[in-house]
Amino acid sequence: MGCSAAGTGTLCDAVTGLSKALRDPILPFNQVRTLPPRETPGAIDPAITQANIDTTICRPGYARSARPPYAVTGTLKRRLMQFQHPGETMADYELDHLIPISIGGAPLDRRDLWLQPRRGRANAADKNVLAYVLWRLVCEHRVPLATAQRDISRDWTHAYQIYATPENVARYHFRHRETGGE
Repeated sequence: MGCSAAGTGTLCDAVTGLSKALRDPILPFNQVRTLPPRETPGAIDPAITQANIDTTICRPGYARSARPPYAVTGTLKRRLMQFQHPGETMADYELDHLIPISIGGAPLDRRDLWLQPRRGRANAADKNVLAYVLWRLVCEHRVPLATAQRDISRDWTHAYQIYATPENVARYHFRHRETGGE
């Protein structure tokens, strides 16, 4: 029986929509816009290893302290916008680390930086959820650091389907502002 037939209206429609969103993995309509360009294969910080994650990336505040200042990233983002998306609005893109700093991505290596769309399916917010879930899984020693780095750099949308399950997202109570990730 559908929502309208049951007479429950908007609440039923909202629950049905949420249920569908949780069951359906993110499937990008335009793979070119959801994955970084070939010249952005990802880069890792060689100082971060499986042996030292508990004293580096898993330490609260690590990603924030390792993140380059806006004076640096803002300039880089403007240059990339002029080259890759001339005439488009900067607010429509996030300067993203393909391998997040929170799981050992290289903070200032251009091979790890790309402009990720903030709108549409498979957007920057979706990747931020994945980054947070992977950070938690790595720091709980449930996923090896190298595996997380490899999976997110090969195809982050596929990694999302593997790791950002509704169960993992619920377990870690992902809230964008509290993340260790991007």
